[in-house]
Amino acid sequence: MPNQKSILQSTFLLLLLQVLINVALVSCKSTIEPCSNSDSCNALLGYTLYTDLKVSEVASLFQIDPIALLTANAIDISYPDVEHHILPSHLFLKIPITCSCVDGIRKSVSTHYKTRPSDTLSSIADSIYGGLVSADQIREANSIADPSVLDLGQNLVVPLPCTCFNGTDNSLPAIYLSYVVQPIDSLAAIAARYSTTLTDLMNVNAMGSSAISDGDILAIPIPACASNFPKYASDYGLLVPNGSYAITAGHCVQCSCGSGNLNLYCMPASLAVSCSSMQCKNSNLMLGNVTAQQSSAGCNVTSCTYNGIANGTIMTTLSASLQPRCPGPQQFPPLVAPPTSVPKESLFAPAPSPQSDVGGTITPRSLVPAAGSFPGFSPANGPISSGLASGASDACSLVNPLPILMVALVLLFVKFLIPVAL
Repeated sequence: MPNQKSILQSTFLLLLLQVLINVALVSCKSTIEPCSNSDSCNALLGYTLYTDLKVSEVASLFQIDPIALLTANAIDISYPDVEHHILPSHLFLKIPITCSCVDGIRKSVSTHYKTRPSDTLSSIADSIYGGLVSADQIREANSIADPSVLDLGQNLVVPLPCTCFNGTDNSLPAIYLSYVVQPIDSLAAIAARYSTTLTDLMNVNAMGSSAISDGDILAIPIPACASNFPKYASDYGLLVPNGSYAITAGHCVQCSCGSGNLNLYCMPASLAVSCSSMQCKNSNLMLGNVTAQQSSAGCNVTSCTYNGIANGTIMTTLSASLQPRCPGPQQFPPLVAPPTSVPKESLFAPAPSPQSDVGGTITPRSLVPAAGSFPGFSPANGPISSGLASGASDACSLVNPLPILMVALVLLFVKFLIPVAL
């Protein structure tokens, strides 16, 4: 029989094994979400500009619609030539992307980057894309054998992190922001800034503790207004994050999600020019119009709401209801003027909020008739910032062998030492 010393040694080795396995498994956080279908969802990236860039240049970095970029950040799109407005370095933006299921995991692979002479995989990952992707991830996605050799003008797939989680958080509509942790951040500060709880953030990101490190990528749930469009609508499943806007129907319709509730409100966009009819059938109400008439039984409310777009036709629904009281004016998320500077305090604030505080509040412009209604770089050539954190190259790759290697080494270690102890 083994003596007491041998038993203690064996127990110690097993405890050491457990500790090391735990360290191996949590040493690298990730927002990777397994999937088994071809469904996609709306998602957001938290991105900090590495240099001054035009709106159109930021949009080209991620291959997205410039107007969608502006509306996602509640920036007024009615300003002249707004797509060529220069956004200041260090400005934090929400980048709207489509999150797909690729090779069994959630990620966005619609972004491509054309290399320039001075590029390295690390500079592309750390500076240009702000740590949202690692050099290893770009290498794996493009099957690059020698990362030190990049061809000039090479078209690289840039795999970006995203999560769907069925578009809900605790059974409530939500859209997920992929956020790169900054050196000053704490998980509690991030939770407070994004109006969520520490527990929820830990659950969403499968974290065993609240410890975070510079360069970690967290999925942050943001409450959203959900649509109920039919499946044949091309914008089926539209989700609009709380406090922002979304453009749809070929720039004809602008939908918002106000801070007071999570009810989607859509109206003609200020850019609407060549659009199909937005008038509800059998009525004189246009999209976004709401009429209310007080009666002894309550308030008779009639509204003309957006129901998606199909085959170029904007679908509307006329609905009538009896409510206890008449609705007040529609509450819009505050619009801001196109930013020209970044306040000093926001440069060091933990977890920049999803909505910029730059500029004054603007009342949204609308083509909805007022009567009887209640609407109410080139990136490839830009300078590389040395001030941005460069820890992203050491972040988790999509398939990270480090935890597996550590576990294998520990098991080998125990295999040889336990017999000695016994």
